[in-house]
Amino acid sequence: MKNSFYVILFSITYLFGAVACKKTDSPLTKVTPVSIDSIAANYYEQYLKLYPLEATAQGDPRYNDQLPNNIDKDFISGEISFYASVQNQLKKVDYDGLNDNDKTVYDVLDYTLKDKIERYAYHPEYIPFTQFGGLPLDFPLLGSGEGSQPFKTVKDYEDWLKRMEKFPEWMETATENFRTGMKNGIVLPKSLVAKMIVQMNAAELTDPSLEKNIFFGPIRNFPKKFSAAEKERFTTEYGNVITKKIIPAYTQMGSFLEQEYLPKARTTDGINALPKGNEIYAYYVKSWSTTGKTPEEINKLGLEQVAMLRGEMEKVKKEVGFEGTLEEFITFVKADPKAMPYKNEKEILAAFNGILEKIKPKLGAMFGVNPKTPFEIRQTEKFREATASAEYIQGTPDGKRPGIFYIPIPDPTKFNVTSGMESLFLHEAIPGHHYQISLQQENLQLPKFMRFGWFGAYGEGWAHYCETLGPEFGLYTDPYQKMGYLSDQMLRAVRLVIDTGLHTGTMNREEAIKYFLSNISYDEGSATAEVERYMAMPGQAVSYKIGSLKMRELRTLYEKQLGSKFNLAKFHQEILNQGCLPLDVLDRKMSLWAKKQ
Repeated sequence: MKNSFYVILFSITYLFGAVACKKTDSPLTKVTPVSIDSIAANYYEQYLKLYPLEATAQGDPRYNDQLPNNIDKDFISGEISFYASVQNQLKKVDYDGLNDNDKTVYDVLDYTLKDKIERYAYHPEYIPFTQFGGLPLDFPLLGSGEGSQPFKTVKDYEDWLKRMEKFPEWMETATENFRTGMKNGIVLPKSLVAKMIVQMNAAELTDPSLEKNIFFGPIRNFPKKFSAAEKERFTTEYGNVITKKIIPAYTQMGSFLEQEYLPKARTTDGINALPKGNEIYAYYVKSWSTTGKTPEEINKLGLEQVAMLRGEMEKVKKEVGFEGTLEEFITFVKADPKAMPYKNEKEILAAFNGILEKIKPKLGAMFGVNPKTPFEIRQTEKFREATASAEYIQGTPDGKRPGIFYIPIPDPTKFNVTSGMESLFLHEAIPGHHYQISLQQENLQLPKFMRFGWFGAYGEGWAHYCETLGPEFGLYTDPYQKMGYLSDQMLRAVRLVIDTGLHTGTMNREEAIKYFLSNISYDEGSATAEVERYMAMPGQAVSYKIGSLKMRELRTLYEKQLGSKFNLAKFHQEILNQGCLPLDVLDRKMSLWAKKQ
């Protein structure tokens, strides 16, 4: 059945529900604040049917067997119609009659709908995935048994079988979309496509053996309660789907990318090279930053931040007694044995656990509320370790799946602490993403679209702001860890310069890599991966520093304004208590909070 049929059905269901809530437009029955709650609740209920992988990630099992073809043109058309129908309902709400919290809900939903509709004007479906993200990279982790897809019951195993059955259709549509992009001049840079070809041909995805293929993970780790007959059935059924559908889907995509797409891929690096490229980039900058700042303003801000941080790095250089230039010092710490003290993966994981133990005693004074969601530190899986960054994967609100901080360790002996271990932990783990996302998901007072929503400038901005709390936690006392922190701050400042430079055509890939290496103590391979990430996701890289500077600006403002009435734990609690917000909405919310103090 066509995807568009489902979307139209969802829209009709939504509209009937909303009309039933409203009943009449007479002055005596003005829309009450409850109505914004019902609109928000209905919106998200239908949204999860469109994006069931998000439901799975949240621990909602209702759609665990679904994999809609969400890059199909009929699906997209229906999705846009659905968003428009929700906008029509919002127009009937008496905004002035809402309380402050409900105005925030309205503002966030209104912003979300406008952003989602505008995005499709630039045909993101013509580039259905990149070397950095997309279903073909997410699917193996889901199917490994180590991700958010559950494998505890017979139904769980049957659900995943159904999802695997639908995967080839998505990959076929992706191929056709890439072809449409080729016809319209919307293609990826060659350097990114080369990485994608390697990924599609990875042995973990294409090897048919039970021991090596990642999709056999659930078969290698059956629950103990499964009977011999159940194990035999699933071993056979999984083997058939993996060898006849999953492996061919990846190998065919690899062949298409290599033989057909790569020759047509572009030699330019920035999105400005595409038709309407400057318009597309302006949209992505607005979407990721949730502000009206222009690429030119962001570039200028980035250059100012880089200059300030170089001054701080000069102080560390003097502290360790290095005689050369700052560039020479940045190069020196990449190879300094003192910065690479580890022999194996266990030592590195133990060091991260040590950071957690060090900050635990001070969390209470800085945060009035702590998450209930459990937390774990894990090494990134081998199949994606070579190209992965450290990351946080959210847990489920019911606590059944912990929040996980993944750290890639391809070679433990080359793991350099000046890459920012302490600041990385504060950002990706605690109190960064784990606190923000867990507290948001656990807050049952929020409508679900906000409990599980995300805005990069807020979410990444909060995590980046948390890095600046290191001195208050007693961290960064070691000069190499301090250099790591400054490198992490510099990384986000450099992103402002490089992202805007690449995508406005004032900087190419090679210049960007050189600029990166002159300011940050990464090796060339890591620097290249970073720059290519910015090429794949225009605008995303500016969100961190823009959001962080806003939160630091708000803290400084209210520390000064409130004086002895300022309480850091209450300030943090107010920032976090309604989840991810566009920065302009956050600004208004914090202003109202300050007045009440």
